[in-house]
Amino acid sequence: MTEKHFCLDDSPWFRMVELEEVTSTNDFLKAYRPLDERRITLVTAEYQTTGRGAGQNRWESRRGENLVFSLMVHPRHIPAERIFVLSEVLALAIREAVVHSLHSPLFTLHQEMRIKWPNDIYWGDRKLCGMLIENELRGSVVERCVLGVGINVNQTTFESDAPNPVSLAQILGHEVERRFVLEGVMEHFTCYYGWTEQGRLDELHEMYLSHLYRKDEPHRFRDKDGEFEGTIVNVEPTGYLIIVDETGKNRRYAFKEVEHCI
Repeated sequence: MTEKHFCLDDSPWFRMVELEEVTSTNDFLKAYRPLDERRITLVTAEYQTTGRGAGQNRWESRRGENLVFSLMVHPRHIPAERIFVLSEVLALAIREAVVHSLHSPLFTLHQEMRIKWPNDIYWGDRKLCGMLIENELRGSVVERCVLGVGINVNQTTFESDAPNPVSLAQILGHEVERRFVLEGVMEHFTCYYGWTEQGRLDELHEMYLSHLYRKDEPHRFRDKDGEFEGTIVNVEPTGYLIIVDETGKNRRYAFKEVEHCI
């Protein structure tokens, strides 16, 4: 294990821990106690033996081909009811970093990069990145937040039953330097996290909405009662998704209560 310290311009300091192999980077950080909680802690791994997604999902990532990492912050300055802003911060940071990596004569590539509620990154209708965010509460305060990320960078074949994965290498037709993507993520994350310390939560929320996958377009969805047609019209600052169905009724969903039919 190696540990490093960085500062990007005027953004908050972050500490980086590099691992060769771990059960999951989220599990590592949940047991990790930094000496300075004011800093962001980043842990990366070449391979996760039991990488996790949301719910019971597993995250497939071949050794040394993708980016798997987790961040830990202590966001006591963010009201608990607005903690979804950290999901927005991370999704925006990753989108910015991967869009930058797509600079090429195929300039339309970046236009297809969207944030699928609540925080997946999609290129067209294919999943490039997934996240697992775990909060630790103390009373009404979020004591710390661990944000796990998997970005498909250079893997070109996927063996799991995930229906629609895609990698940067598949999009571009060549391998991508993983380090540059990670540097871009951290540059934007530390910047946007700094915005939360400045109280700029509404600006971040509006940016998130501007990149939301399938917003203001009619599509098929599925909830506990079955499939229906509807249009995403909003995501509340608390993270609830608002869909207007074909009858004009507003439907309000928490995470995992509804899914896209893709």
